[in-house]
Amino acid sequence: MSFLVHATEDPNKVLVAAQNLLPPEYVDQLTFSKDNLKGEHGNPITFYKGQVKDPQVAEAVIRNVGSNLSSLDKETLSRELEMRLRKGNLYLRLDKQSAYGGKPKLSSADPMHLRVRFRTSKLEEIRKVCEDIGILPSPVDSMV
Repeated sequence: MSFLVHATEDPNKVLVAAQNLLPPEYVDQLTFSKDNLKGEHGNPITFYKGQVKDPQVAEAVIRNVGSNLSSLDKETLSRELEMRLRKGNLYLRLDKQSAYGGKPKLSSADPMHLRVRFRTSKLEEIRKVCEDIGILPSPVDSMV
């Protein structure tokens, strides 16, 4: 997970937004490194990056995100899955404000970046895993 905090944003609120993507029992297992950068006009920007290495925790994070995504976002992900995959990695961009409110949604404007690494790079296997953990609608949901 990575994200930028601009000078106009409260870093604590953005960190809360990131923590809201995690199941409560795993919040303390993700720490962020940060780098101070300068924007195009010299404004301060802080880049945060965190990594989950434990597969059980990573699955719990994705299940948590999936359980809070709207059915419309899940359908969008399903349609765009191939475009969001690179070499077995799924790239998601989530809205900071929505994550802060506890209901993440897909966004491309100044998002929180979430990269999910799979053990396979086969599209259909990744699709099945994503359906099973709830980040994509299950085939049964699509028929209803």
